[in-house]
Amino acid sequence: MMALSGISISKGIAIGKAAVLRRGTLDIREYSIPESLIEDEVVRFRSALRKAKRQLRAVRDDISPDAPSEAAALLDTHIVMFDDHTLREGPVEIICSRRCNAEWALKLQRDLLMQVFEEMDDPYLRARKDDIEHVINRIQQNLQGDEGFPSDMFDHRARGAVVVADDLAPAEIMLMYKHGVAAFVTECGGLNSHTAILARSLGVPAVLGVHHARCYIHHDDDVAIEGRHGMVVVAPSLLEMDYFRHCQQEERHYRALLGKLKRRPVISRDGQTIVLMAMAEMREDARAAREAGAAGIGLFRTEMLFLGQRDLPNEAEQFDTYVRIVQAMKGAPVTIRTLDLGMDKWLAGMRPPADGGNPAMGLRAIRWCLQDPTMFSTQLRAILRASAYGPVRIMFPMLCAESELHQALALLSAEKSALCAAGVDFDADIHVGAMIEVPAAALSAASFARCIDFLSLGTNDLIQYALAVDRMDEEVNYLYDPLHPAVLKLIHMTIAAGRRAGIPVSMCGEMAGDPFYTWLLLGMGLRDFSVAPGSLLEIKRAIVDSDIALLTPKVRRILRLGSRAEIGAAVDHLVASMQRSF
Repeated sequence: MMALSGISISKGIAIGKAAVLRRGTLDIREYSIPESLIEDEVVRFRSALRKAKRQLRAVRDDISPDAPSEAAALLDTHIVMFDDHTLREGPVEIICSRRCNAEWALKLQRDLLMQVFEEMDDPYLRARKDDIEHVINRIQQNLQGDEGFPSDMFDHRARGAVVVADDLAPAEIMLMYKHGVAAFVTECGGLNSHTAILARSLGVPAVLGVHHARCYIHHDDDVAIEGRHGMVVVAPSLLEMDYFRHCQQEERHYRALLGKLKRRPVISRDGQTIVLMAMAEMREDARAAREAGAAGIGLFRTEMLFLGQRDLPNEAEQFDTYVRIVQAMKGAPVTIRTLDLGMDKWLAGMRPPADGGNPAMGLRAIRWCLQDPTMFSTQLRAILRASAYGPVRIMFPMLCAESELHQALALLSAEKSALCAAGVDFDADIHVGAMIEVPAAALSAASFARCIDFLSLGTNDLIQYALAVDRMDEEVNYLYDPLHPAVLKLIHMTIAAGRRAGIPVSMCGEMAGDPFYTWLLLGMGLRDFSVAPGSLLEIKRAIVDSDIALLTPKVRRILRLGSRAEIGAAVDHLVASMQRSF
Protein backbone atom coordinates (compact mmCIF):
# COMPACT_ATOMS: atom_id res chain seq x y z
CA MET A 1 0.00 0.00 0.00
CA MET A 2 1.17 3.52 -0.80
CA ALA A 3 -0.60 6.78 0.02
CA LEU A 4 -0.27 9.95 -2.05
CA SER A 5 -1.77 13.31 -1.19
CA GLY A 6 -2.99 16.23 -3.26
CA ILE A 7 -5.58 18.98 -3.28
CA SER A 8 -9.06 17.94 -2.17
CA ILE A 9 -11.35 18.96 -5.01
CA SER A 10 -14.44 16.80 -5.13
CA LYS A 11 -15.51 14.89 -2.04
CA GLY A 12 -16.45 11.26 -2.10
CA ILE A 13 -14.93 7.79 -2.20
CA ALA A 14 -13.98 5.89 -5.36
CA ILE A 15 -12.40 2.48 -5.88
CA GLY A 16 -11.22 1.22 -9.25
CA LYS A 17 -8.43 0.21 -11.57
CA ALA A 18 -5.97 2.93 -12.54
CA ALA A 19 -6.10 4.07 -16.13
CA VAL A 20 -2.92 6.08 -16.64
CA LEU A 21 -3.18 8.59 -19.46
CA ARG A 22 0.20 9.30 -21.03
CA ARG A 23 0.31 11.86 -23.77
CA GLY A 24 3.36 12.85 -25.69
CA THR A 25 4.59 16.39 -25.30
CA LEU A 26 3.75 18.52 -28.29
CA ASP A 27 6.91 19.14 -30.30
CA ILE A 28 6.66 22.82 -31.22
CA ARG A 29 9.55 24.26 -33.18
CA GLU A 30 9.99 27.45 -35.14
CA TYR A 31 10.66 27.44 -38.84
CA SER A 32 10.51 30.16 -41.46
CA ILE A 33 7.71 30.48 -44.00
CA PRO A 34 8.44 31.95 -47.45
CA GLU A 35 6.58 35.18 -48.04
CA SER A 36 4.65 33.56 -50.88
CA LEU A 37 3.21 30.97 -48.45
CA ILE A 38 2.34 33.29 -45.55
CA GLU A 39 -1.32 33.43 -46.56
CA ASP A 40 -1.46 29.63 -46.77
CA GLU A 41 -0.04 29.43 -43.23
CA VAL A 42 -2.70 31.84 -41.98
CA VAL A 43 -5.36 29.68 -43.63
CA ARG A 44 -3.87 26.59 -41.95
CA PHE A 45 -4.07 28.29 -38.55
CA ARG A 46 -7.66 29.44 -39.08
CA SER A 47 -8.65 25.96 -40.23
CA ALA A 48 -7.16 24.38 -37.08
CA LEU A 49 -8.96 26.92 -34.91
CA ARG A 50 -12.33 26.25 -36.58
CA LYS A 51 -11.81 22.50 -36.29
CA ALA A 52 -10.97 22.76 -32.58
CA LYS A 53 -14.11 24.80 -32.03
CA ARG A 54 -16.21 22.18 -33.85
CA GLN A 55 -14.72 19.43 -31.71
CA LEU A 56 -15.62 21.16 -28.47
CA ARG A 57 -19.07 22.06 -29.75
CA ALA A 58 -19.68 18.38 -30.55
CA VAL A 59 -18.82 17.48 -26.95
CA ARG A 60 -21.03 20.33 -25.72
CA ASP A 61 -23.99 19.23 -27.86
CA ASP A 62 -23.67 15.68 -26.54
CA ILE A 63 -24.08 16.67 -22.89
CA SER A 64 -27.11 15.05 -21.27
CA PRO A 65 -29.91 17.44 -20.28
CA ASP A 66 -29.65 15.94 -16.79
CA ALA A 67 -26.00 16.94 -16.40
CA PRO A 68 -25.20 19.83 -14.00
CA SER A 69 -25.51 23.23 -15.64
CA GLU A 70 -21.84 24.00 -14.93
CA ALA A 71 -20.85 21.34 -17.47
CA ALA A 72 -22.42 23.10 -20.42
CA ALA A 73 -21.45 26.54 -19.06
CA LEU A 74 -17.76 25.69 -18.81
CA LEU A 75 -17.64 24.24 -22.31
CA ASP A 76 -19.53 27.29 -23.57
CA THR A 77 -16.80 29.43 -22.01
CA HIS A 78 -14.12 27.53 -23.92
CA ILE A 79 -16.09 27.69 -27.16
CA VAL A 80 -16.51 31.47 -26.82
CA MET A 81 -12.76 31.83 -26.35
CA PHE A 82 -12.21 30.71 -29.94
CA ASP A 83 -13.92 33.94 -31.04
CA ASP A 84 -11.75 36.14 -28.85
CA HIS A 85 -9.84 38.62 -30.99
CA THR A 86 -6.58 38.09 -29.08
CA LEU A 87 -6.60 34.37 -29.71
CA ARG A 88 -8.01 34.56 -33.22
CA GLU A 89 -5.89 37.41 -34.62
CA GLY A 90 -2.82 37.51 -32.35
CA PRO A 91 -1.18 34.44 -33.91
CA VAL A 92 -2.04 35.69 -37.41
CA GLU A 93 -0.20 38.95 -36.71
CA ILE A 94 2.81 36.97 -35.45
CA ILE A 95 2.79 34.69 -38.52
CA CYS A 96 2.82 37.73 -40.79
CA SER A 97 5.36 39.81 -38.87
CA ARG A 98 7.85 37.02 -38.07
CA ARG A 99 7.12 34.89 -41.15
CA CYS A 100 6.99 31.84 -38.90
CA ASN A 101 4.89 28.69 -38.75
CA ALA A 102 1.45 28.71 -37.11
CA GLU A 103 2.48 26.37 -34.26
CA TRP A 104 5.25 28.74 -33.18
CA ALA A 105 3.06 31.82 -33.52
CA LEU A 106 0.40 30.20 -31.36
CA LYS A 107 3.02 29.26 -28.77
CA LEU A 108 4.27 32.85 -28.58
CA GLN A 109 0.73 34.14 -28.14
CA ARG A 110 0.12 31.49 -25.48
CA ASP A 111 3.25 32.57 -23.57
CA LEU A 112 2.07 36.17 -23.67
CA LEU A 113 -1.35 35.26 -22.29
CA MET A 114 0.11 33.00 -19.59
CA GLN A 115 2.30 35.82 -18.31
CA VAL A 116 -0.70 38.08 -17.86
CA PHE A 117 -2.63 35.54 -15.81
CA GLU A 118 0.33 34.33 -13.76
CA GLU A 119 0.94 37.87 -12.52
CA MET A 120 -2.57 38.14 -11.10
CA ASP A 121 -2.96 38.37 -7.36
CA ASP A 122 -6.45 36.86 -7.24
CA PRO A 123 -5.98 33.05 -7.22
CA TYR A 124 -9.42 32.52 -8.74
CA LEU A 125 -8.59 34.67 -11.76
CA ARG A 126 -5.05 33.31 -11.93
CA ALA A 127 -6.52 29.85 -12.38
CA ARG A 128 -8.23 30.97 -15.60
CA LYS A 129 -4.90 30.48 -17.38
CA ASP A 130 -5.73 26.78 -17.37
CA ASP A 131 -8.67 27.48 -19.70
CA ILE A 132 -6.42 29.27 -22.16
CA GLU A 133 -3.97 26.37 -21.97
CA HIS A 134 -6.71 23.82 -22.72
CA VAL A 135 -8.11 25.78 -25.68
CA ILE A 136 -4.69 26.49 -27.19
CA ASN A 137 -3.59 22.86 -26.77
CA ARG A 138 -6.63 21.72 -28.74
CA ILE A 139 -5.68 24.07 -31.59
CA GLN A 140 -2.05 22.90 -31.46
CA GLN A 141 -3.14 19.27 -31.63
CA ASN A 142 -5.12 20.03 -34.77
CA LEU A 143 -2.17 21.87 -36.31
CA GLN A 144 -0.10 18.74 -35.71
CA GLY A 145 -2.66 16.35 -37.20
CA ASP A 146 -4.46 15.17 -34.05
CA GLU A 147 -7.93 13.94 -34.99
CA GLY A 148 -10.05 14.86 -31.98
CA PHE A 149 -10.01 12.80 -28.76
CA PRO A 150 -8.57 9.40 -29.78
CA SER A 151 -7.49 8.05 -26.38
CA ASP A 152 -8.99 4.86 -25.01
CA MET A 153 -9.96 6.88 -21.96
CA PHE A 154 -12.67 8.65 -23.92
CA ASP A 155 -14.78 5.58 -24.70
CA HIS A 156 -16.53 2.76 -22.83
CA ARG A 157 -13.21 1.50 -21.45
CA ALA A 158 -13.24 4.44 -19.02
CA ARG A 159 -16.17 2.90 -17.05
CA GLY A 160 -15.22 2.39 -13.42
CA ALA A 161 -11.64 3.58 -13.98
CA VAL A 162 -9.62 5.96 -11.83
CA VAL A 163 -8.05 8.16 -14.50
CA VAL A 164 -4.53 9.40 -13.73
CA ALA A 165 -3.22 12.19 -15.98
CA ASP A 166 -1.01 15.24 -16.08
CA ASP A 167 -4.04 17.50 -16.51
CA LEU A 168 -7.56 17.21 -17.92
CA ALA A 169 -9.55 19.74 -19.89
CA PRO A 170 -13.29 20.14 -19.18
CA ALA A 171 -14.14 18.55 -22.55
CA GLU A 172 -12.05 15.49 -21.67
CA ILE A 173 -13.73 15.23 -18.28
CA MET A 174 -17.17 15.34 -19.89
CA LEU A 175 -16.25 12.57 -22.36
CA MET A 176 -14.95 10.39 -19.54
CA TYR A 177 -17.94 11.18 -17.32
CA LYS A 178 -20.27 10.12 -20.12
CA HIS A 179 -18.62 6.69 -20.08
CA GLY A 180 -18.75 6.27 -16.29
CA VAL A 181 -15.28 7.18 -15.02
CA ALA A 182 -14.99 6.57 -11.25
CA ALA A 183 -12.54 9.32 -10.27
CA PHE A 184 -9.80 11.68 -11.48
CA VAL A 185 -6.23 12.14 -10.26
CA THR A 186 -4.06 14.79 -11.91
CA GLU A 187 -0.54 16.02 -11.38
CA CYS A 188 -1.47 19.62 -12.14
CA GLY A 189 -4.46 21.84 -11.41
CA GLY A 190 -5.71 23.69 -8.38
CA LEU A 191 -8.70 24.46 -6.23
CA ASN A 192 -10.01 27.26 -8.46
CA SER A 193 -9.49 25.65 -11.87
CA HIS A 194 -12.47 24.95 -14.10
CA THR A 195 -11.39 21.30 -14.02
CA ALA A 196 -11.95 21.38 -10.26
CA ILE A 197 -15.25 23.22 -10.57
CA LEU A 198 -16.53 20.71 -13.12
CA ALA A 199 -15.45 17.68 -11.07
CA ARG A 200 -17.29 19.10 -8.04
CA SER A 201 -20.46 19.82 -10.01
CA LEU A 202 -20.47 16.31 -11.50
CA GLY A 203 -19.94 14.76 -8.08
CA VAL A 204 -16.94 12.75 -9.32
CA PRO A 205 -14.24 12.25 -6.65
CA ALA A 206 -11.10 14.08 -7.71
CA VAL A 207 -7.69 14.87 -6.29
CA LEU A 208 -5.54 17.38 -8.17
CA GLY A 209 -1.95 18.47 -7.77
CA VAL A 210 -0.60 14.98 -6.93
CA HIS A 211 3.00 15.58 -7.96
CA HIS A 212 4.54 12.81 -10.10
CA ALA A 213 1.42 10.63 -9.70
CA ARG A 214 2.18 8.75 -12.91
CA CYS A 215 5.57 7.71 -11.52
CA TYR A 216 3.92 5.92 -8.60
CA ILE A 217 0.64 4.71 -10.11
CA HIS A 218 0.75 2.16 -12.93
CA HIS A 219 -1.92 1.02 -15.34
CA ASP A 220 -4.38 -1.46 -13.74
CA ASP A 221 -3.19 -0.79 -10.17
CA ASP A 222 -5.99 -0.96 -7.60
CA VAL A 223 -6.60 2.60 -6.43
CA ALA A 224 -8.87 4.10 -3.77
CA ILE A 225 -9.66 7.82 -3.74
CA GLU A 226 -10.67 9.64 -0.57
CA GLY A 227 -11.71 12.97 -2.01
CA ARG A 228 -12.57 14.80 1.22
CA HIS A 229 -8.96 14.78 2.43
CA GLY A 230 -7.22 14.61 -0.96
CA MET A 231 -5.88 11.11 -0.41
CA VAL A 232 -4.93 8.57 -3.10
CA VAL A 233 -4.22 5.04 -1.85
CA VAL A 234 -2.41 2.73 -4.29
CA ALA A 235 -2.74 -1.06 -3.90
CA PRO A 236 -4.84 -0.97 -0.70
CA SER A 237 -5.03 -4.13 1.40
CA LEU A 238 -8.25 -6.18 1.67
CA LEU A 239 -8.97 -4.61 5.05
CA GLU A 240 -8.47 -1.13 3.62
CA MET A 241 -10.72 -1.97 0.65
CA ASP A 242 -13.48 -3.02 3.07
CA TYR A 243 -13.07 0.30 4.89
CA PHE A 244 -13.34 2.33 1.68
CA ARG A 245 -16.44 0.38 0.58
CA HIS A 246 -18.08 1.16 3.92
CA CYS A 247 -17.20 4.84 3.49
CA GLN A 248 -18.72 4.77 0.00
CA GLN A 249 -22.06 3.58 1.41
CA GLU A 250 -22.03 6.31 4.06
CA GLU A 251 -21.18 8.93 1.41
CA ARG A 252 -24.12 7.86 -0.79
CA HIS A 253 -26.46 8.11 2.18
CA TYR A 254 -25.09 11.57 3.02
CA ARG A 255 -25.56 12.83 -0.56
CA ALA A 256 -29.13 11.55 -0.58
CA LEU A 257 -29.85 13.52 2.60
CA LEU A 258 -28.34 16.67 1.08
CA GLY A 259 -30.55 16.32 -2.00
CA LYS A 260 -33.64 16.54 0.19
CA LEU A 261 -32.58 19.98 1.42
CA LYS A 262 -32.84 21.76 -1.95
CA ARG A 263 -36.28 23.27 -1.39
CA ARG A 264 -36.08 23.50 2.38
CA PRO A 265 -35.96 27.04 3.86
CA VAL A 266 -32.60 28.04 5.36
CA ILE A 267 -33.81 28.33 8.95
CA SER A 268 -31.90 27.19 12.03
CA ARG A 269 -33.40 24.97 14.71
CA ASP A 270 -34.13 28.01 16.87
CA GLY A 271 -35.96 29.76 14.02
CA GLN A 272 -33.33 32.18 12.69
CA THR A 273 -33.44 32.75 8.93
CA ILE A 274 -30.09 32.75 7.15
CA VAL A 275 -29.49 34.16 3.67
CA LEU A 276 -27.62 31.63 1.53
CA MET A 277 -26.53 32.89 -1.88
CA ALA A 278 -24.29 31.62 -4.68
CA MET A 279 -21.22 33.09 -6.36
CA ALA A 280 -21.02 33.36 -10.14
CA GLU A 281 -18.65 34.47 -12.87
CA MET A 282 -20.69 33.60 -15.97
CA ARG A 283 -24.33 34.27 -16.74
CA GLU A 284 -24.79 30.51 -17.17
CA ASP A 285 -24.00 30.09 -13.46
CA ALA A 286 -27.47 31.38 -12.66
CA ARG A 287 -28.98 28.01 -13.50
CA ALA A 288 -26.63 26.20 -11.11
CA ALA A 289 -27.51 28.73 -8.39
CA ARG A 290 -31.24 28.20 -8.86
CA GLU A 291 -30.87 24.40 -8.96
CA ALA A 292 -29.02 24.48 -5.63
CA GLY A 293 -31.76 26.62 -4.06
CA ALA A 294 -29.72 29.82 -3.69
CA ALA A 295 -31.56 32.94 -2.54
CA GLY A 296 -29.69 34.94 -5.18
CA ILE A 297 -26.22 35.77 -6.45
CA GLY A 298 -24.11 37.18 -3.63
CA LEU A 299 -21.11 37.88 -5.86
CA PHE A 300 -21.02 38.16 -9.63
CA ARG A 301 -17.45 38.64 -10.82
CA THR A 302 -17.21 40.97 -13.80
CA GLU A 303 -13.54 40.38 -14.59
CA MET A 304 -14.17 37.74 -17.26
CA LEU A 305 -15.79 40.45 -19.40
CA PHE A 306 -12.50 42.33 -19.46
CA LEU A 307 -9.88 39.59 -19.56
CA GLY A 308 -8.51 38.55 -22.93
CA GLN A 309 -9.97 41.54 -24.73
CA ARG A 310 -8.11 43.80 -27.11
CA ASP A 311 -10.47 46.63 -26.20
CA LEU A 312 -12.43 47.37 -23.08
CA PRO A 313 -16.00 46.01 -23.24
CA ASN A 314 -18.40 48.82 -24.09
CA GLU A 315 -21.56 49.69 -22.21
CA ALA A 316 -23.81 47.61 -24.47
CA GLU A 317 -21.68 44.47 -24.08
CA GLN A 318 -21.63 44.79 -20.31
CA PHE A 319 -25.33 45.64 -20.12
CA ASP A 320 -26.20 42.55 -22.14
CA THR A 321 -24.27 40.26 -19.77
CA TYR A 322 -25.70 41.83 -16.62
CA VAL A 323 -29.29 41.75 -17.89
CA ARG A 324 -29.02 38.11 -18.87
CA ILE A 325 -27.92 36.98 -15.42
CA VAL A 326 -30.49 39.24 -13.72
CA GLN A 327 -33.28 37.81 -15.84
CA ALA A 328 -32.00 34.26 -15.34
CA MET A 329 -32.32 34.67 -11.57
CA LYS A 330 -36.07 35.30 -12.00
CA GLY A 331 -36.49 37.97 -9.34
CA ALA A 332 -33.77 36.85 -6.93
CA PRO A 333 -31.17 39.55 -6.18
CA VAL A 334 -27.85 39.75 -8.04
CA THR A 335 -24.85 41.45 -6.45
CA ILE A 336 -22.48 42.73 -9.14
CA ARG A 337 -18.93 43.47 -8.03
CA THR A 338 -17.26 46.22 -10.00
CA LEU A 339 -14.02 45.41 -11.77
CA ASP A 340 -11.38 43.80 -9.55
CA LEU A 341 -8.33 43.81 -11.79
CA GLY A 342 -5.16 45.84 -12.16
CA MET A 343 -3.93 47.76 -15.20
CA ASP A 344 -1.22 45.16 -15.72
CA LYS A 345 -3.72 42.32 -15.78
CA TRP A 346 -5.67 42.80 -18.99
CA LEU A 347 -4.68 42.63 -22.60
CA ALA A 348 -5.60 46.06 -23.90
CA GLY A 349 -2.38 48.04 -23.78
CA MET A 350 -0.75 45.09 -22.07
CA ARG A 351 2.10 46.30 -19.89
CA PRO A 352 3.97 44.65 -17.02
CA PRO A 353 4.01 46.19 -13.54
CA ALA A 354 6.77 48.63 -12.79
CA ASP A 355 10.10 47.05 -11.88
CA GLY A 356 10.06 46.04 -8.25
CA GLY A 357 6.33 46.66 -7.99
CA ASN A 358 3.96 44.32 -6.21
CA PRO A 359 0.78 43.80 -8.27
CA ALA A 360 -1.11 42.71 -5.14
CA MET A 361 -0.58 46.13 -3.61
CA GLY A 362 -0.49 48.29 -6.68
CA LEU A 363 -3.01 49.93 -8.97
CA ARG A 364 -5.88 47.45 -8.94
CA ALA A 365 -9.62 47.11 -8.25
CA ILE A 366 -11.25 50.33 -6.97
CA ARG A 367 -7.90 52.17 -7.18
CA TRP A 368 -7.69 51.62 -10.92
CA CYS A 369 -11.39 52.36 -11.41
CA LEU A 370 -11.06 55.72 -9.66
CA GLN A 371 -8.02 56.60 -11.78
CA ASP A 372 -9.94 55.71 -14.95
CA PRO A 373 -13.38 57.26 -14.31
CA THR A 374 -14.43 56.86 -17.94
CA MET A 375 -14.03 53.10 -17.79
CA PHE A 376 -15.59 52.96 -14.31
CA SER A 377 -18.56 55.14 -15.25
CA THR A 378 -19.25 52.92 -18.27
CA GLN A 379 -19.52 49.91 -15.99
CA LEU A 380 -21.68 51.76 -13.47
CA ARG A 381 -24.09 52.85 -16.23
CA ALA A 382 -24.41 49.29 -17.52
CA ILE A 383 -25.13 47.97 -14.02
CA LEU A 384 -27.66 50.72 -13.31
CA ARG A 385 -29.50 50.05 -16.56
CA ALA A 386 -29.60 46.32 -15.77
CA SER A 387 -31.25 47.12 -12.42
CA ALA A 388 -34.45 47.98 -14.32
CA TYR A 389 -34.83 44.25 -15.12
CA GLY A 390 -34.64 42.84 -11.60
CA PRO A 391 -33.11 43.39 -8.14
CA VAL A 392 -29.44 44.35 -8.46
CA ARG A 393 -26.86 45.41 -5.88
CA ILE A 394 -23.49 47.07 -6.58
CA MET A 395 -20.39 46.15 -4.61
CA PHE A 396 -17.04 47.98 -4.62
CA PRO A 397 -13.88 45.82 -4.08
CA MET A 398 -10.64 46.48 -2.20
CA LEU A 399 -11.66 49.68 -0.44
CA CYS A 400 -9.05 50.95 2.02
CA ALA A 401 -10.26 54.42 2.94
CA GLU A 402 -13.58 56.18 3.34
CA SER A 403 -12.43 58.74 0.75
CA GLU A 404 -12.35 56.00 -1.92
CA LEU A 405 -15.91 55.02 -1.05
CA HIS A 406 -17.09 58.63 -1.30
CA GLN A 407 -15.43 59.03 -4.72
CA ALA A 408 -17.09 55.86 -5.99
CA LEU A 409 -20.48 56.94 -4.62
CA ALA A 410 -20.08 60.35 -6.25
CA LEU A 411 -19.44 58.76 -9.66
CA LEU A 412 -22.45 56.49 -9.14
CA SER A 413 -24.61 59.49 -8.24
CA ALA A 414 -23.46 61.32 -11.36
CA GLU A 415 -24.45 58.38 -13.56
CA LYS A 416 -27.84 58.19 -11.86
CA SER A 417 -28.43 61.85 -12.64
CA ALA A 418 -27.37 61.39 -16.25
CA LEU A 419 -29.71 58.42 -16.73
CA CYS A 420 -32.57 60.34 -15.13
CA ALA A 421 -31.98 63.27 -17.49
CA ALA A 422 -31.97 60.87 -20.45
CA GLY A 423 -35.17 59.19 -19.31
CA VAL A 424 -33.50 55.78 -18.93
CA ASP A 425 -35.08 53.34 -16.48
CA PHE A 426 -33.06 52.07 -13.51
CA ASP A 427 -33.53 51.35 -9.81
CA ALA A 428 -32.99 54.71 -8.14
CA ASP A 429 -32.74 52.98 -4.74
CA ILE A 430 -30.20 50.38 -5.84
CA HIS A 431 -28.30 49.01 -2.84
CA VAL A 432 -24.57 49.66 -2.65
CA GLY A 433 -22.03 47.68 -0.63
CA ALA A 434 -18.36 47.59 0.24
CA MET A 435 -16.08 44.57 0.20
CA ILE A 436 -14.02 44.17 3.36
CA GLU A 437 -10.88 42.43 2.14
CA VAL A 438 -8.12 44.70 3.43
CA PRO A 439 -7.37 44.99 7.19
CA ALA A 440 -7.72 48.77 6.95
CA ALA A 441 -11.27 48.31 5.67
CA ALA A 442 -12.17 45.99 8.55
CA LEU A 443 -10.81 48.55 11.00
CA SER A 444 -12.87 51.23 9.20
CA ALA A 445 -16.00 49.09 8.83
CA ALA A 446 -18.03 51.25 11.22
CA SER A 447 -17.44 54.40 9.15
CA PHE A 448 -18.11 52.53 5.89
CA ALA A 449 -21.36 51.18 7.31
CA ARG A 450 -22.73 54.70 7.80
CA CYS A 451 -22.52 55.39 4.04
CA ILE A 452 -23.76 52.18 2.39
CA ASP A 453 -26.39 49.46 2.49
CA PHE A 454 -24.32 46.33 3.17
CA LEU A 455 -20.83 44.98 3.83
CA SER A 456 -19.28 41.84 2.36
CA LEU A 457 -16.28 40.05 3.84
CA GLY A 458 -13.92 38.79 1.14
CA THR A 459 -11.98 36.38 3.33
CA ASN A 460 -9.56 35.06 0.70
CA ASP A 461 -7.85 38.43 0.35
CA LEU A 462 -8.51 39.55 3.93
CA ILE A 463 -6.57 36.58 5.30
CA GLN A 464 -3.73 37.03 2.80
CA TYR A 465 -3.34 40.74 3.51
CA ALA A 466 -3.69 40.34 7.28
CA LEU A 467 -1.02 37.62 7.46
CA ALA A 468 1.17 38.78 4.53
CA VAL A 469 0.85 35.31 2.98
CA ASP A 470 0.30 34.33 -0.65
CA ARG A 471 -1.76 31.17 -0.27
CA MET A 472 -0.69 30.06 -3.77
CA ASP A 473 2.99 30.13 -2.74
CA GLU A 474 3.91 26.60 -1.63
CA GLU A 475 6.80 27.91 0.49
CA VAL A 476 4.61 30.02 2.79
CA ASN A 477 0.98 28.92 2.32
CA TYR A 478 1.14 26.88 5.53
CA LEU A 479 0.84 30.27 7.25
CA TYR A 480 -2.50 30.98 5.57
CA ASP A 481 -4.85 30.43 8.50
CA PRO A 482 -8.53 31.46 8.81
CA LEU A 483 -8.35 30.72 12.57
CA HIS A 484 -5.48 33.10 13.27
CA PRO A 485 -6.62 35.31 16.21
CA ALA A 486 -6.02 38.48 14.19
CA VAL A 487 -8.17 37.23 11.30
CA LEU A 488 -11.05 36.32 13.61
CA LYS A 489 -10.87 39.76 15.24
CA LEU A 490 -11.10 41.49 11.85
CA ILE A 491 -14.10 39.33 10.87
CA HIS A 492 -15.83 39.82 14.21
CA MET A 493 -15.39 43.60 14.25
CA THR A 494 -16.84 43.83 10.72
CA ILE A 495 -19.91 41.78 11.66
CA ALA A 496 -20.34 43.88 14.79
CA ALA A 497 -20.04 47.13 12.81
CA GLY A 498 -22.79 45.99 10.46
CA ARG A 499 -25.04 44.97 13.33
CA ARG A 500 -24.63 48.34 15.08
CA ALA A 501 -25.41 50.17 11.82
CA GLY A 502 -28.41 47.94 11.10
CA ILE A 503 -27.08 46.73 7.74
CA PRO A 504 -26.42 43.13 6.60
CA VAL A 505 -22.93 41.68 6.48
CA SER A 506 -22.27 38.83 4.05
CA MET A 507 -19.21 36.67 3.51
CA CYS A 508 -17.88 35.32 0.22
CA GLY A 509 -14.82 33.19 -0.28
CA GLU A 510 -13.60 29.76 0.69
CA MET A 511 -14.19 30.25 4.41
CA ALA A 512 -17.90 30.87 3.82
CA GLY A 513 -18.14 27.72 1.68
CA ASP A 514 -16.36 25.38 4.12
CA PRO A 515 -18.79 23.68 6.55
CA PHE A 516 -15.96 23.38 9.09
CA TYR A 517 -16.31 27.12 9.77
CA THR A 518 -20.10 27.44 9.47
CA TRP A 519 -20.92 27.04 13.18
CA LEU A 520 -18.11 29.40 14.18
CA LEU A 521 -19.37 32.06 11.76
CA LEU A 522 -23.00 31.65 12.88
CA GLY A 523 -21.90 32.08 16.48
CA MET A 524 -19.98 35.22 15.47
CA GLY A 525 -23.20 36.69 14.13
CA LEU A 526 -22.86 36.08 10.38
CA ARG A 527 -26.30 35.68 8.80
CA ASP A 528 -25.50 35.98 5.08
CA PHE A 529 -23.29 33.50 3.18
CA SER A 530 -22.23 33.53 -0.49
CA VAL A 531 -20.73 30.22 -1.62
CA ALA A 532 -20.02 28.19 -4.75
CA PRO A 533 -23.21 26.42 -5.91
CA GLY A 534 -21.60 23.03 -5.30
CA SER A 535 -21.04 23.86 -1.61
CA LEU A 536 -24.45 25.34 -0.93
CA LEU A 537 -26.26 22.23 0.30
CA GLU A 538 -23.51 21.29 2.75
CA ILE A 539 -23.60 24.77 4.25
CA LYS A 540 -27.40 24.61 4.37
CA ARG A 541 -27.27 21.32 6.26
CA ALA A 542 -24.93 22.80 8.88
CA ILE A 543 -27.26 25.79 9.29
CA VAL A 544 -30.58 23.96 9.58
CA ASP A 545 -29.09 21.57 12.16
CA SER A 546 -27.81 24.46 14.31
CA ASP A 547 -29.21 26.15 17.38
CA ILE A 548 -27.63 29.58 17.01
CA ALA A 549 -28.73 30.76 20.44
CA LEU A 550 -26.68 27.93 21.96
CA LEU A 551 -23.77 28.46 19.57
CA THR A 552 -23.34 32.16 20.32
CA PRO A 553 -22.01 31.93 23.93
CA LYS A 554 -19.70 29.05 22.95
CA VAL A 555 -18.19 31.11 20.14
CA ARG A 556 -17.83 34.16 22.37
CA ARG A 557 -15.66 32.06 24.68
CA ILE A 558 -13.58 30.94 21.69
CA LEU A 559 -13.01 34.54 20.59
CA ARG A 560 -11.67 35.39 24.04
CA LEU A 561 -8.91 32.79 23.69
CA GLY A 562 -5.47 34.23 23.09
CA SER A 563 -3.49 31.67 21.09
CA ARG A 564 -4.00 29.94 17.74
CA ALA A 565 -3.52 26.55 19.40
CA GLU A 566 -6.31 27.21 21.92
CA ILE A 567 -8.64 28.52 19.24
CA GLY A 568 -7.95 25.56 16.95
CA ALA A 569 -8.64 23.02 19.70
CA ALA A 570 -11.83 24.82 20.73
CA VAL A 571 -13.15 25.00 17.15
CA ASP A 572 -12.33 21.31 16.62
CA HIS A 573 -14.33 20.52 19.76
CA LEU A 574 -17.21 22.73 18.59
CA VAL A 575 -17.33 21.03 15.18
CA ALA A 576 -17.14 17.55 16.71
CA SER A 577 -19.99 18.32 19.12
CA MET A 578 -22.18 19.69 16.31
CA GLN A 579 -21.48 16.71 14.05
CA ARG A 580 -22.47 14.31 16.83
CA SER A 581 -25.84 16.07 17.02
CA PHE A 582 -26.65 15.24 13.35
